[in-house]
Amino acid sequence: MRRADIAQVFALEQRIFPTPWTLKSYEFELERNPDSEQWVIESGNGAGETQVAGYCVCWLLGEELHIANIAVAPRFRRKGLAKRLLGFVLHRAAEKGLQSATLEVRAGNKAAQALYAGFGFVEVARRPRYYSDNHEDALLMQLPQLGATELDSETQMEGT
Repeated sequence: MRRADIAQVFALEQRIFPTPWTLKSYEFELERNPDSEQWVIESGNGAGETQVAGYCVCWLLGEELHIANIAVAPRFRRKGLAKRLLGFVLHRAAEKGLQSATLEVRAGNKAAQALYAGFGFVEVARRPRYYSDNHEDALLMQLPQLGATELDSETQMEGT
């Protein structure tokens, strides 16, 4: 993610999530959080212009990767972009020597849970009433061993 991507990421964030991160949150992650990595997938329109199709913010905390935010624009869903983005982030973390990964997901978001389970994430805890908009529970999911995750070439992508 580059500074120039923040406006598109923020606009997408506002459309997707009921309790979106703030613009200042993204600026902080990009410019001032040394433990943060941010990634985008861009889509070209054929005229040399690109738009953000998906993004991820993750934190490298000791030997653990924490996926703080990951999303794909609705019009780009069901094309494998979330799988590619998550695969890239996990592969990069494993290359850096991180051992495990965690994330929170809404208890009702079965599609996201299936994506994460496909990479080997398992539910390790439930956080009751975690989300402020509707007090939905969050599931804490963990991938206990990053190095054990087999990532095929389809999930690999170039750093952006």
